[in-house]
Amino acid sequence: MPAAPLIACPECDLLQYETPLPRGRFACCHRCGIALYRRTTGSIDRSLALTIAAIALMVIANSLPIASIEVRGETIETTLLGAVHVLYRENRELVAALVFATTVAAPVLELGSMLYMLLPLRLGRVPAHLSLAFRLAPVAREWGLIDVFMLGVVVSLIKLGNLADVVLGPALWSFGVLILTLTAIGVFFNPREIWSDAATYQSVRHRRLRRQRRFVESLS
Repeated sequence: MPAAPLIACPECDLLQYETPLPRGRFACCHRCGIALYRRTTGSIDRSLALTIAAIALMVIANSLPIASIEVRGETIETTLLGAVHVLYRENRELVAALVFATTVAAPVLELGSMLYMLLPLRLGRVPAHLSLAFRLAPVAREWGLIDVFMLGVVVSLIKLGNLADVVLGPALWSFGVLILTLTAIGVFFNPREIWSDAATYQSVRHRRLRRQRRFVESLS
């Protein structure tokens, strides 16, 4: 009977054997008590559905105006990319680059990495650069600051409400739902299920290739 695989605690580096878990339960480190892994089912399906929803929300949020401001009969509307363009035009290149990187580039990279991992696995295939996408997703998530940016926008709009008529645009609500969706992705995403399915599909592929090779050799 093969021995149970070993797992290293990310906090104290204690090596310990993996144990089977009931559904929805966590395995904790014997030394420091940190959660090591959990057993879930359907993580790929839920994460993929939320990722596709987040991509749609991202497109809407960056295409429609965040808010419209009416001052003396003149209405001004702007989008997130429009705000970045204005910052760049006002010779604030570093601020424009920081806003673009944290509110557009990082979320797009995170969602792209998640889609690259999850969609092929859902279709029964292992993507070619799974490990690279797996490392990119959490790095991009750390740099994504949509919630901080939206908090600043809301505070600014509240202050402008005393000087002008402010109408909240659909992009602002899309960003709010997007923040909740990204949070849900982090909750439902289970790395163990990703690697478990990848190993299963890879093993099936290798067995299929061996059968094909033996069949070709028998013909020759």
